[in-house]
Amino acid sequence: MPADNLLSLGAGNGSNVESVKASSSALRGTLREELSQPTDAFDESNAQLLKFHGSYQQEDRDQRRARRERGTGKAYQFMVRTRIPGGVLTAQQYLIEDELARLYGNGTLRITTRQGFQLHGVVKGDLRATIARINAAGLTTLAACGDVNRNVMTCPRPAKTAAERAAQAAAREIAEHLAPRTGAYREIWIDGEKLADTQDLHEEPLYGKTYLPRKFKIGIALPSDNCVDIYTQDIGLVADINGDELRGFTVLVGGGMGMTHGKKETFPRLGTPLCFVVPDDVSAVVEAIVGTFRDWGDRSNRKHARFKYVVEERGIEWIRADIERRIGRPLALPRNVTFAGAEDHLGWHPQDDGRWTLGIFVENGRIKDQPEQRLRTALRTVIDRFRPGVRLTGQQNILLTGVRPEQLAEIALIFASHGVRIDPREHGIRRHAMACPALPTCGLALTDAERVLPSVVAEIGAEMQRLGIAGRALSVRMTGCPNGCARPYMGDIGFVGRSKDLYDIFIGGDWANTRLNRVYAGAVPLAELAGRVAPLLRRWRDEASENESFGDFYHRLQHERTVPAA
Repeated sequence: MPADNLLSLGAGNGSNVESVKASSSALRGTLREELSQPTDAFDESNAQLLKFHGSYQQEDRDQRRARRERGTGKAYQFMVRTRIPGGVLTAQQYLIEDELARLYGNGTLRITTRQGFQLHGVVKGDLRATIARINAAGLTTLAACGDVNRNVMTCPRPAKTAAERAAQAAAREIAEHLAPRTGAYREIWIDGEKLADTQDLHEEPLYGKTYLPRKFKIGIALPSDNCVDIYTQDIGLVADINGDELRGFTVLVGGGMGMTHGKKETFPRLGTPLCFVVPDDVSAVVEAIVGTFRDWGDRSNRKHARFKYVVEERGIEWIRADIERRIGRPLALPRNVTFAGAEDHLGWHPQDDGRWTLGIFVENGRIKDQPEQRLRTALRTVIDRFRPGVRLTGQQNILLTGVRPEQLAEIALIFASHGVRIDPREHGIRRHAMACPALPTCGLALTDAERVLPSVVAEIGAEMQRLGIAGRALSVRMTGCPNGCARPYMGDIGFVGRSKDLYDIFIGGDWANTRLNRVYAGAVPLAELAGRVAPLLRRWRDEASENESFGDFYHRLQHERTVPAA
């Protein structure tokens, strides 16, 4: 059923958010009016609309109790997210984001797990200036959040062939094709005035008045390298490349990480192969898939509103028939997809043009200065002086591209003088660890993630050192709630927040990120996480076959039903 007809079904149909969207005048609401008021927060309806414009209204939850006791209300602040298809920026765009972090944010830049940037700690009075500056730099926050297609991911490394360049370019093309058409964004954040002819601006040819039931995510993977976790996307496009020819994409649908504790109807899911498309048909097929979600997604229960549930419950054949009806022709069968692994692209790598790329590890994506490592200053210095290309990775790291050979030594010296290690081997298992921000800013967080994962990883690393397996790779992902922003249901070990200082432990994913891990232990106290993992590490050392990863080992034991009790 078309989205715009949903709210006509009668009282009780559609969530409150659906009503807010339908009556928003294409995402305008009263955002302009509230921006001019001397308050530190927006009302509930405008806070929902604000997400579509790229910002979340948050609070510093660390201050909640003390402020409540003083009767001073919540410490409101805003996260501003920049949508950057494929994570590709210029040096100047990076420097502007860095400057905004200093002027209006909390002094840090955060790389997201979807190759975007987040500024944290922005106050309401600085929102317009922040978003306007981002747009002046040739970037945008529009559709970085909200019930629309969000940032489109792709492998960030510099392309080696014209075919790879074409596959990577599709990320920007799809992002632009699926971007909202409303004029509200420019009116509110850039021009400051409503355009004279508003009738057409109220119309969204793809999204309609109520947009999508929930968020929507798309990724593009190059052959052999699944660095974008392609099976976790609502739409995953896997490039089929033969030499210098991009033959097309195998399309996967219905992936997604989020779930809700205690609700069995919610679960993480891997994408299912749907079809194969040639490059000229990509936009039409992607738009048709989005249309299927728009019309058939659950608009009454937001916890069950993701596209993966439409695919799971209706089946891939029904999805295929619906897409074929929309595009007016049969879909080709999907081609076989295999990945050898997932590269993190860290360290020095030669480019085909004689220049170099440097991949730099950023712990949990947080670019900041600390006494022992002034990463933010080092990056600003190098980028300002040498003007490399900048690319953000799906593992929350950063690449500097197009570095000339004569610049390598000086760049290495600058990073070393700021305490930044650029040899990825020096990071141990920290190299493959990821966390969401969680507390104190995320309103959905049940417990910590970014602030505590480094200490948990250090304990696990110390145990591996004692066991004599410190050189083995191990991926660890942590989130402060089950929504899965750091994709904890993939990889060797996932820690998923259940309540304050309690986590579920998942084990058994694979390095190519093509398999979900499974729950091993529930409601484990933070202080005991490393201890619960220690016996698993010991058994991995003693019983695994040669070169068998932690995840593969425990997946095999789970299949054989010989996993030890938690």
